[in-house]
Amino acid sequence: MTEEEKQTNENKETGKRKSTLPQFKVFDKYEVFEIQVNDPGLKEVINLEPKLVVESHGRSNTERFGKEKINVIERLANKLSTAGHRGKKHKIEKGEITSKKTKINKIILEAFRIIEKQTGKNPVEVLVRAIEKSAPRDEVTVIEYGGARYPQAVDVSPMRRINVALRHIAHGSSDKAFNKKKTFAQALAEELKMASEENAESFAVKKRREAEAQADSAR
Repeated sequence: MTEEEKQTNENKETGKRKSTLPQFKVFDKYEVFEIQVNDPGLKEVINLEPKLVVESHGRSNTERFGKEKINVIERLANKLSTAGHRGKKHKIEKGEITSKKTKINKIILEAFRIIEKQTGKNPVEVLVRAIEKSAPRDEVTVIEYGGARYPQAVDVSPMRRINVALRHIAHGSSDKAFNKKKTFAQALAEELKMASEENAESFAVKKRREAEAQADSAR
């Protein structure tokens, strides 16, 4: 038997083993196998690995680019737990946010149920589309040259694009729920739906457009 035949047989056996593995769903409710990331710049950094419980316990945080290994739903939960942080200040948050993962996962699950009921779509796919539509491609930084400071447009790395998009989604949800009759889950569902549709009323989409407009003027 030649080396090529051996390799082909090994690949077939590996494929058989993979096909016999259980096909997990996120939270044991939502399929993620058929979800495609349309933005080519985000394909490698949006992690949709199926898990029953999206909790890594911080194992990947010590690695460089470790966030690539964290499921995108867990990254959303991490942003929601500190939705009151704005720059170096901390605003008052909705009382439902306790920074406890169990509580936050319940809020995300409830938001997913609302999205599924209102749109009939897979809520995980809606989350991915919301990230794609609200992730800025350009930002402004400040460079110093000859004692003067100038704004300069720069491209945003894929990892930062997701971080910024998730942060703005969390902030928009928090603002829609704070001191309002809406629950945090309802506000999160509304923000994700509007962001996935690139609605101008979405806080995350509005922030993305502002950042890209500033970058255009600084070129």
